Amino acid sequence: MTDLAEFWAHGGRVTAAARVFGGEDWIDLSTGIAPWAYPHGAIDPGHDRLPEPGELAALEAAAAQAFGVADPARVVAVPGTDLALRLLAVILNAERPAVVWPGYAGHVAAWPDARAVAALADPGDADLLVLASPANPNGFVTPPEHLLALTRQRIVVVDEAYADPAPGLGAQASDRLIVLRSFGKFHGLPGLRLGFVIAGGGVTVALRQLLGDWPVSSAAVRIGTVAYADRGFATGQAGRIETAGMLLDQALAGWPVVGHAPLFRLIETGDAHALFRHLCNRAILTRPFADRRDRLRIGLPPDGAALSRLTTALSEHDR
Repeated sequence: MTDLAEFWAHGGRVTAAARVFGGEDWIDLSTGIAPWAYPHGAIDPGHDRLPEPGELAALEAAAAQAFGVADPARVVAVPGTDLALRLLAVILNAERPAVVWPGYAGHVAAWPDARAVAALADPGDADLLVLASPANPNGFVTPPEHLLALTRQRIVVVDEAYADPAPGLGAQASDRLIVLRSFGKFHGLPGLRLGFVIAGGGVTVALRQLLGDWPVSSAAVRIGTVAYADRGFATGQAGRIETAGMLLDQALAGWPVVGHAPLFRLIETGDAHALFRHLCNRAILTRPFADRRDRLRIGLPPDGAALSRLTTALSEHDR
């Protein structure tokens, strides 16, 4: 039987899936990334020059406005939140970290000695708590008042990778409540490797010192600045996501949906690994989990043809 270990860490491994299962014309539903990219072709990526400080400041100001943050100095552009997590681990230097699980593998990678706790559980004497809201893979949104209460005794890092297009917790961020935002998931451009850390002055100053003068590429600066100012795109993208989500729900009729966020659904079945293999044999990549053999995460099909292929493949497998 095929070993699925290389598909457990995160989604997006279409090349590996094609190598293991064969097939062509793969549909990637494994990542929870919007399948419609921001139309950036007319934007000069500026590859022939370094980003100017003023351009970086403009990007952070545009992002701050999108996140509802009044002071752009509290918003730091980073080359993806995965790296930001590792830098925060150095800056914060927690002695008793805890990570809400199930959650992102990247959270555990940044704090490998962290104790795992359940959502809304008492983290005890933890001096740092890391979680996602909406959560991965079940989409659970932790109430803001709960998070603020937790900061009385510890630092809380909240990964809002799936919060767009809502402002989220950015306006309430501080050195006790640190918020991460991702550009690529909502805008469909994960390869741009652009994210943001929203925090108080202590964390943002230390983070900028570690990142240096050119934390992100010229392309990320230019595309991100234009995209965050494009509220028409944000409105249209939100509508596309909502419509595709409703169509996915129809395709999943009869399958128990036990978690959801706008960009994905989480289903429960007797043997999710068998269903994962079944879909892979039809060139459809989804997201399995090592510790939950009964659950599979499925992202949004990009169009009617992909939705039809998924619907047919699901109908061919026992629930």
